[in-house]
Amino acid sequence: MKRPQLIIAPGKEKALLRRHPWIFSGAVKRIVGEPQEGDLVDVVDAHGQWMATGHYQNESIICKVLSFDTPEVDEAFFRRRLQSAIAYRERLGFFGLADTNVFRLIHAEGDQMPGLVADWYNGVLVLQAHSVGMHRLFPMLSTLCVELLSIYGLKSIFDKSGATCPGGAEDGYLWGDEPQEWEITESGNRLFINFFDGQKTGFFIDQRENRRLVQDLAKGHRVLNCFGYTGGFSLAALRGGAEYVETVDISKKAIELCNRNVTLNFGTAAPHQGTVADVLKYLNQSAPFDFIILDPPAFAKNHRSLQAGLKGYRSINQRALEALPAGGLLMTFSCSQAVSKDDFQTMVFTAAMNARRSVRIVRQLPHAMDHPVSICHPEGEYLKGLLLQVE
Repeated sequence: MKRPQLIIAPGKEKALLRRHPWIFSGAVKRIVGEPQEGDLVDVVDAHGQWMATGHYQNESIICKVLSFDTPEVDEAFFRRRLQSAIAYRERLGFFGLADTNVFRLIHAEGDQMPGLVADWYNGVLVLQAHSVGMHRLFPMLSTLCVELLSIYGLKSIFDKSGATCPGGAEDGYLWGDEPQEWEITESGNRLFINFFDGQKTGFFIDQRENRRLVQDLAKGHRVLNCFGYTGGFSLAALRGGAEYVETVDISKKAIELCNRNVTLNFGTAAPHQGTVADVLKYLNQSAPFDFIILDPPAFAKNHRSLQAGLKGYRSINQRALEALPAGGLLMTFSCSQAVSKDDFQTMVFTAAMNARRSVRIVRQLPHAMDHPVSICHPEGEYLKGLLLQVE
């Protein structure tokens, strides 16, 4: 049966010719057929020449491209995509690390599977769909993952699409054992993960290399971990020999799990305190710290909320810069895709000027290397971070 087609308007083919995986509705002159959310569609130019195949969406990004090379998007196609993603992580050594057993296995456009992320948690594979088309494929993808990942000790497959799939989905296990809680290890730190209640797929895996940097820099310092969630940065600071660490998050559940994770690794006498509080209010009254980490949620979820989001980032960064002593360090992030690197650095500059502090950039901080970015899709570089020293 012939697929529906998206006819690209003359002159709007440039992004497709550059193999950008997003097609915006404004580039489509006409739709042939009646595609429904998640259906496969063929993309053709004004002369009827096939250009790509992808998933149809009822939104401004009307199609996420799966293939520029063949219209045959079948089980064999996805087996090849999965094999490529697995081989990449094999090449980076993730399946054989002694002190880390959690990493991203599939990173959407970065692994040529837009609309899908998959994270490996010590044998539990968490699939998360960001499109209806990808979620429909979960039965087939689960079968392929069992086939390809059993040799690495795959124990379970969990669907974590309840909050991300536009068509609606329910979190739950798709295959294997069904633990309510699970334990992972990252850089020698043990953490409890709750797949049902956790944010993202359960943990913020993309910050692994930045947490390792905190471990390297924390010795002898007083560290404040803001928006600390379940304590990943706090564990890194404690393992690095911090004098004292405080984790602040507005979620009581997150702080309770953070405290459990600290006890699991360092016992009840660890120099750590978990605090349930609004970060901005807490920064206005906090005790002296010489190392502050700001890893907030996405304040700007899209371009419509960009200015409001930048204002929020500026407020917390200004207050942190005001609070730090001379020589203090600030590690600050934005995970908002709508915020560009230039937007982020300009925001930090403005915060520094408002705080009347002289600041040097020590290092740019991207997401970890198991989150590859397609050179054709620079928007995939969503995490922006800076390590700063206040003079």
